[in-house]
Amino acid sequence: MIEIVPFQEEFRQALPTVEGNVDYEQFRDSLERIAELIKQSKIEQRVMIEALRQHQDEDNRRRQARGKKPKELKAKAKQRIQKMARQALRCGIARHLTGEAYRVFSCRLADSPVLQKFCLIDWMVAIQVPSKSQLQRYEGMFEEGFLREIICQVTGKAAVPEAAEEQEQALGLEHPISLQEYFVDTTCLEANIHYPVDWTLLRDATRTLMKAVRLIRREGLKNRMQEPDSFMRQMNRLSIEMTHTRRQKEGKRARKKVFRAMKKLIKKVSGHALVHRDMLKNNWEHTGLSEQEAGQIIQRIDAVLEQLPQAVYQAHERIIGERQVENSKKILSLYEREIQVIVRGKAGAETEFGNTLLLGEQSDGVILDWKLYQEQAPADMKLLPESLERIEKYYHCRPGAVTGDRGFDSADNRRYLERNGIKNNICPKSVAVLREKLQDATFCEAQKRRGQTEGRIGIVKNVFLGSPLRSKGFFSRQMSVAWAVLSHNLWVIARLPQAHQQDQEQQQAA
Repeated sequence: MIEIVPFQEEFRQALPTVEGNVDYEQFRDSLERIAELIKQSKIEQRVMIEALRQHQDEDNRRRQARGKKPKELKAKAKQRIQKMARQALRCGIARHLTGEAYRVFSCRLADSPVLQKFCLIDWMVAIQVPSKSQLQRYEGMFEEGFLREIICQVTGKAAVPEAAEEQEQALGLEHPISLQEYFVDTTCLEANIHYPVDWTLLRDATRTLMKAVRLIRREGLKNRMQEPDSFMRQMNRLSIEMTHTRRQKEGKRARKKVFRAMKKLIKKVSGHALVHRDMLKNNWEHTGLSEQEAGQIIQRIDAVLEQLPQAVYQAHERIIGERQVENSKKILSLYEREIQVIVRGKAGAETEFGNTLLLGEQSDGVILDWKLYQEQAPADMKLLPESLERIEKYYHCRPGAVTGDRGFDSADNRRYLERNGIKNNICPKSVAVLREKLQDATFCEAQKRRGQTEGRIGIVKNVFLGSPLRSKGFFSRQMSVAWAVLSHNLWVIARLPQAHQQDQEQQQAA
């Protein structure tokens, strides 16, 4: 059983008195309330225990590899790990509250006393600010499943069952949040890529390979070739010509001619990259690069060379052969493999490139369930039952009513909701059934409230995740969504009326 070791809190600086800025005061008060919620919900304790467990398991594996018996961590090591875990939790929440990138947030953290106080780095002697890389490692300390558990812990403490209404609210809320109404919708979480035009993959490959070759040649490993920058200039000129072909009289013929030149150039580029990759692999000890740095460059070249034949074939089929390529066989980006083509038919976004995100909230705006789908997601109607089952698993109850758009309506879902005693406020696809349901005031009110779910999705995507989402790889995007939901829920709960807030207002008025 892993237990938390008591440790002494450091002396901390007092916040400077700032007047004349209401926005700053609201931001400061919001952070103070969120810090209070973190303590009241006791998620800090869970984070520290999880960090101790991870380090204990890692230490045991290292000792067993050396043939030694497992040994418990020392008290000082546990104290250091606990402090780091607290700081990781608060830095992750604060970064998503501001919606800033790692580098920008690290700089802002060094300059903001209120953020330093929230992240527990406002020490008296010297303030040690985590770097952008350390912030990224902090957010990767915990798995998505663990973050889901602590999110449900916060939300569960904010919601008090009806049988326990007379008890004191754990988070000090005037009224506990309700889990009876559930509003669900889906969206596309777009990846941070340019629009996937076929020939741009060749341009991206040229840039990545030649930049890697430039790093290798800088270390003294050279093979006879032109300067890497010259190949990038040639590809850029061809890219400019390709964009201008549509304005020419015989644009289709000119487009094919430019693409053939691109194919010849990318063949030279890939050959030079392969030669330099082998040179680095066999002689990295004679360079100033570490084994990890050399391995990173080799991995970067291999990742592009592995996809290059398919990228050339894909562009050849569409430009030269004028044939369509199935979405399942398309390469949308050389750097983001786990993204899908999502056709939703919306104004301004007929086709989107990313992953389907399901998001469900309750009436106060607290997110109850979410899931980011790695593969092509099924239709919305098939996502609803598994979402309700996740809610029952983590909150040990089912919502009393479910509201969604027409995409969630199906005969199976209607039977599922009726069987589980859940009121069906989903907009039906049948016009006749819709006319009948519009006579129900409860249905009309729920559908009117459903419009706020669209705004909730926009807040999560544009504010807490950042626009665009900068995380690379599906695992990183999945973790970013979990951190964004945690920060969002704390932010929403922090804005709800507190139990003692009304008494304070009455005392001030008196």
